[in-house]
Amino acid sequence: MFSPKQLINKISEWFSTELSSRAKIIIITILVLFSIAALVAAYLINDYFENDPKACSACHVHDEANIAWSTSVHHGVNCHECHHSTKLDQMKQLFAFVVLGHNKVSPRHGEVIVPWKTCFGCHWETNEKEPNAPSIAGSRYHAKHVFMEKIECTKCHGYRTHQFSLEERYCLTCHEDRQVHGTGMEKLPCLNCHTDRTKDLKPGIKKCLYCHGAEKYRKELLADGTMDTTHFQPDEKTIKRAIKIDRPENGPMQFNCYECHKPHKASRPDWGNCLSCHKNIMAIGKHKLHIQDTGMECKQCHKPHVWTVTDAQAKKTCVECHEYRAPKAFLSR
Repeated sequence: MFSPKQLINKISEWFSTELSSRAKIIIITILVLFSIAALVAAYLINDYFENDPKACSACHVHDEANIAWSTSVHHGVNCHECHHSTKLDQMKQLFAFVVLGHNKVSPRHGEVIVPWKTCFGCHWETNEKEPNAPSIAGSRYHAKHVFMEKIECTKCHGYRTHQFSLEERYCLTCHEDRQVHGTGMEKLPCLNCHTDRTKDLKPGIKKCLYCHGAEKYRKELLADGTMDTTHFQPDEKTIKRAIKIDRPENGPMQFNCYECHKPHKASRPDWGNCLSCHKNIMAIGKHKLHIQDTGMECKQCHKPHVWTVTDAQAKKTCVECHEYRAPKAFLSR
C-alpha cells in the first residue's frame, strides 16, 4: 500500500522513464484539454444556477411564485439579482431537490427575503443595473416609510409574492382607522387624494381640484409625473361624477381643503369651524344680528370656496330676506 507521496513519486518516475516523448505530449495534451473542458463546464454550470431563471424553475415548477414573476413588471430581471444565497445554501437546496425529492420551496412568511438595499440597487438615483427602473430618490412616500419609519420594501411591495404594484387601498392594512366617508369617495384609491407633492403627504389644493376643478388642474398635475398620478389616476367616470367647484385662485382663504372637509371623520364639512378662526367676527358689522340672533349659517351669505360677498351676489342673496344693501354697508357699525 503506497502513501500519497510514494504514489506521486511512482507516477512521476513512470512518466519520466517509461514513456516516449510522443506519449508524453499526447498525455499532456489530453490533460490540458480535459482541464479546459472541466473549467468551461464548471463555468457554464455555475452561470446556469446563478444567472438563468430556468434553474429556479427546477423547484418552482408551476408554483405561484414562478407564475407571478413571469407576468410581473420584473419578468425581465434575473431571479438572482434579487434573491441572493451562499454557495452552502445552494448546495443544501440542490441536495434537497436531487436526493430528498423536495420539489417545492417552503413558505417563509414574515421573513425579509429581499432587503431594502437590494431594491435600492435599481430604484435609486445612481441606477446602473436597470436604467429604466423607476427611481424613488425624490419620493416623499418612500422617505416617510423607508427612512423615517424603517419599513422594509417587501412589507408593501412584496406582501403578495412577486406582485410588486400596490393595490389601490393597500394603505388600510396599516392605517386601519383611515376609512373614507363621503358620497362617491368610499372606494377610491388612497393616492387619488394623497400626494407626494406635499411634505406631510396630505392632499394639496390642486389634488382635490384634479376631480373637483377645471381641466387645467389635471393637465398640470399629470405633467409633474409624480407617483400619485402615474400610478393611481382617477378614471373619467369618477372625474365626471365629482361636484365641480368655483375656487378663485386669488380668493381670501387659500388654506387646504381638509381644514374644513374631514373625509376620514365625516361626510360633510363642519361649518362650526368658521368661528374657531374668526373669533371676533361677532363684533364686526351685522354678523351678531345674522348669526346669533337669527340663527343663520355662515355659508348662507359667504358661499363656500368664494367667500367674499360681492355686490352682484348681495343683489341676489340679501334680497331673499330684506331690501338690497351694499356689502360695505353691512360691515359698518
